[in-house]
Amino acid sequence: MIAQPEKTCLDIKASLVQAGLFSDSGNTWRISPEPYFLSKEETTFFKELGPKLLKFYSVLNRFYLDSAKGKFHPWVAEYLDAGKPQELIDFGRMKRMRQALPGIIRPDVIPTENGFAVTELDSVPGGFGLTSSLMSLYEDPSWKITGEGISSMFYKMAESISKEPAPNVAIVVSDEAKDYLSEMQYLGSLLSGVYVVHPKDMSFREEGLFVMHQEKWVRVDVLYRFFELFDLKNIPKSELLQYATKKGQVATTPPYKPWLEEKLSFALFSHPALKADWEKALGSETFAALTHLIPETWILDSRPLPPHGVIPNLEIKGVPVRDWQELLPMTQKEREMVIKPSGFSPESWGSRGVVVGHDVPSEIWQQTLEKGLQQFPDQPSILQKFYKGKKIEARYLDPETGKIETMISRVRLTPYYFFTGESVQLGGVLATLCPQNKKKIHGMVDAIMAPCATKIL
Repeated sequence: MIAQPEKTCLDIKASLVQAGLFSDSGNTWRISPEPYFLSKEETTFFKELGPKLLKFYSVLNRFYLDSAKGKFHPWVAEYLDAGKPQELIDFGRMKRMRQALPGIIRPDVIPTENGFAVTELDSVPGGFGLTSSLMSLYEDPSWKITGEGISSMFYKMAESISKEPAPNVAIVVSDEAKDYLSEMQYLGSLLSGVYVVHPKDMSFREEGLFVMHQEKWVRVDVLYRFFELFDLKNIPKSELLQYATKKGQVATTPPYKPWLEEKLSFALFSHPALKADWEKALGSETFAALTHLIPETWILDSRPLPPHGVIPNLEIKGVPVRDWQELLPMTQKEREMVIKPSGFSPESWGSRGVVVGHDVPSEIWQQTLEKGLQQFPDQPSILQKFYKGKKIEARYLDPETGKIETMISRVRLTPYYFFTGESVQLGGVLATLCPQNKKKIHGMVDAIMAPCATKIL
């Protein structure tokens, strides 16, 4: 495969174009002749990370529900409910869904000079259909692709949720998420009993939800919700989808639990008042591991502090911060931080709304900070310590010259974990490598995107 890297890249591109996943006029990136290689230790890290993140979600869910009932710190639920409509909050708290957790968990993992940093958790992730395709296209005897397989793990996850053998699954893709439609259709083409539909194509009857397939109505057992909760009012038949979920006529994942989709959950993990609670609930091993992985994070809460109050663990030149306004005049080096919307907003997914403090002029930094404070509590934002990715060399085919070039890059690794009822399985890992001068690492025309693998010695 490596003997003719240019041809390898062209073959990969041709297959992606044929599958509708790559287009020079739209969805495009740089193609590498090989996968992104993980060491055996790194592969072990990713296999062991999934159960820790599932435990994090489980504890967060319990903390929230206990807080909502007054059995835990009440401000935990207050933060996680901020800006949400009460009917959605009430729906998510139903007994039927009390223990429900996301079927797919995808963290954003940044390799740094000092190890890994988990900067975000996404329970409504895109990219797993594309990753499935890339995993098959990069298969080679010289290496082992990381993960158990996306399509098989997706269906196992659906089976565990439906508690029925051979369930019919509808992947429902909204207009807001249409950029991901082609990869979902690709995934659906690999699996019998999986149908990719627009919300308007769902049909509700007294006995449940149905989709039309080959001129026959097929009852849906599992609904994979590939749409955001903030967008419910714009989604056709969203009330009917929720009603069917409420009545137990369909099993829906991710569950309608907005508190599991808030980035401020990392700020709750960082909060010193909750440290003992997290450690007890997670266990010392998982707590220690996540403490090293999750960057310090703060909620931009604009309410004034008492005279003796400080913002926990936030300092400028060694001096504790007592007021967010103290962050406004920070120098470029001092503001190696990220501000981003916490959730329940069109600005909170993808790389939208993310501002890297030392990558923008002071005016933009100040405007973003003030906006985040002004929007609280209707639209909470977070402040997070920035972790710089280590420099990595990567090869790609330059479409202009037709030659293989080398790029000094920084990488984001996004493993896809599938919750199959009793365990968490690693389906695959997507590597997104961006030029080293880019502070935000995400899919772009200048990025290399490839699956992860381990070399066979």
